[in-house]
Amino acid sequence: MTTSAPSPLPQIEHYAQWLSQQHGLHFDDYEAMHAWSVEHLAAFWRSIWDYYQLESPTPITEVLSDDAMPDARWFSGAQVSLPRQLLRHTAAAQQAGVPAIVSDNELGQMREMAWPELQRQVASVAVALRGLGIGRGDRVAAYMPNIPETVVAMLACVSLGAVWSVCAPDMGVAAVVDRFKQIEPKALIAVDGVYYGGKPLDRSAVVQSLLAELPTVQHCLTVQTPYAAAPVGSHHWDWATTGQDAHAVAAFEPEWLPFDHPIWIVYSSGTTGLPKPIVHGTGGILLALHVAGLHNDLGASYSDSHAGERFLWYSSTGWVMWNIQVSGLLFGTTITIFDGHPAGSSSQPDWGVLWRFAARHHTSIFGAGAAYFSNCMKAGLDVGAIPGLQQVRTLGSTGSPLAPEVQRWGSAQLQAAGAGEVYWCNISGGTDFCGAFIGGNRSLPQAPGRMQCRWLGHAVEAWNEQGQAVRDEVGELVCTRPIPSMPLYFWNDPGKQRYLDSYFDHWPGIWRHGDWIQINSDGSCVIYGRSDATINRQGLRMGTSEIYNAIEALPEVQDSMVIDLEYLGRNSYMPLFVVLREGLVLDAAIQGRIEQAIRTALSPRFIPDTIAQVAEVPRTLTGKKLELPIKKLLLGQPADKVLNPQTMANPGCLPWYEAFAAQHLARLSQPAAG
Repeated sequence: MTTSAPSPLPQIEHYAQWLSQQHGLHFDDYEAMHAWSVEHLAAFWRSIWDYYQLESPTPITEVLSDDAMPDARWFSGAQVSLPRQLLRHTAAAQQAGVPAIVSDNELGQMREMAWPELQRQVASVAVALRGLGIGRGDRVAAYMPNIPETVVAMLACVSLGAVWSVCAPDMGVAAVVDRFKQIEPKALIAVDGVYYGGKPLDRSAVVQSLLAELPTVQHCLTVQTPYAAAPVGSHHWDWATTGQDAHAVAAFEPEWLPFDHPIWIVYSSGTTGLPKPIVHGTGGILLALHVAGLHNDLGASYSDSHAGERFLWYSSTGWVMWNIQVSGLLFGTTITIFDGHPAGSSSQPDWGVLWRFAARHHTSIFGAGAAYFSNCMKAGLDVGAIPGLQQVRTLGSTGSPLAPEVQRWGSAQLQAAGAGEVYWCNISGGTDFCGAFIGGNRSLPQAPGRMQCRWLGHAVEAWNEQGQAVRDEVGELVCTRPIPSMPLYFWNDPGKQRYLDSYFDHWPGIWRHGDWIQINSDGSCVIYGRSDATINRQGLRMGTSEIYNAIEALPEVQDSMVIDLEYLGRNSYMPLFVVLREGLVLDAAIQGRIEQAIRTALSPRFIPDTIAQVAEVPRTLTGKKLELPIKKLLLGQPADKVLNPQTMANPGCLPWYEAFAAQHLARLSQPAAG
């Protein structure tokens, strides 16, 4: 059996050594280092700036002017540039012969982009956009898949100080318009077709509809594919990348921008009402991404210790993990990106697609949503039989809690593939601040079902209902001190009212994230799902993920969703919806096994009032279960007020839940017997 190469010294240990040498700081353990990082915020974030050698042509006058949320002001006087920081690796990477981007798709159309070519294309597209009148503060909307052109377009836009915003082509017109119309883009960059789920998809009509619905768009730059029925757009990608003046392209330099200049706009899930357009600042994002590099353990692919490193975190462009994937370039790491469905054809799923992609392109760090790894396990995928995976040293998961049995399965599968002992970097954070509160540290012990630590610089606590910090028990996830990548504001939000209502309505001045968390005595953490979808049975609270862990371990159960409904003056009602393996029907025997699993793993209190077999569990485009919207639907709120089909991965399942809600509400309205 081929054995994996030894893992390099963790990046976080390099940083700890630097702190010792440069500042005389020594810590007995990680918990002590984390405590220092949140107690001395200015010193910590300045150390990240210095450690990664961030640059500013103007002096920093003050690192943290005010530590009150949400109006903390960071790095006054500084100017920054994400593209400059990223492209500093070009010469060294080119000399070592390592590419910037390796891309592939369902059709096996592999491409490599060298660092000098990435730099040239970014400059060329920036020159083209500048020629079209795009400059500082202009919003550029993108309707693009996970391909190198999207990376180039983003870097070109922010090189000019334009504000980037992207939606994935698997989103419908209404969902995209709901997002982009709010920010009034001046330009649109779009693909006219994609190949996804085993079939070609024409997107030219969607692009035409977007142009009709977005009157502020003055120019449309189109990436052309063989799948479009008709040409769209006023300019094409080849013109932008090859049609510019060579001298202007060679002379182009990304602009230095104020630290708090907007870099991009991302969106909340939008399950209720219009999506919230979250504006992030350039400097805050730059710092946050570098802390992510410490915890995700990214190193330069041209360095001796990380030679040949390749980083994959599978994501659509509509998920903030795409931003994290691209951030690998900040460390000189080759990124490997896959354009397509993670299981290939939607009609005949093959969960080995991404694993073979990782093997084919020698990926060493492989991240995806937790649901992806769960699907692989449930499909009975034999990862160990896939050749070429011995170089994988890290698996990463996010999006939802990773069940312990799934983590154990993944470790065993990769060991069978010759990868040796694999490090799991499990993270939990949010689009809201483009980072993670909880994550990994390769120097710490691992336990399936637990995340290793709170991120440096993130003052995360678990609070009980009295607003007191607790350990070894479940509480609300809060952040008690600011971080640089918290939103600047929401677009078109006078007085920051929507912003304040979203995070600071419960405890003023304290960021309430909306998750249940348990911080253990050793510093490890467990996320128990959304706090607003928590189960409360006879005073005993439970995160929904604990029920999922119990029942989804059963071979019969493919997927599940539980809802706890509480009524004033009535007993609560808790239905459980289960997706069974193909060919199975919910009968008394399967129901009994489900109930026994809950009784054994949790408590008889959490046995549901009703178990219903469903075809699908409703999920967002990023794979999250729509617990809260379905809960509101079952409580009697109108479907069109709580659910947006355009933001769902599987809107076809909604009529079943609407009918179930109607029947439940009808029963509820009947007078009690006796």
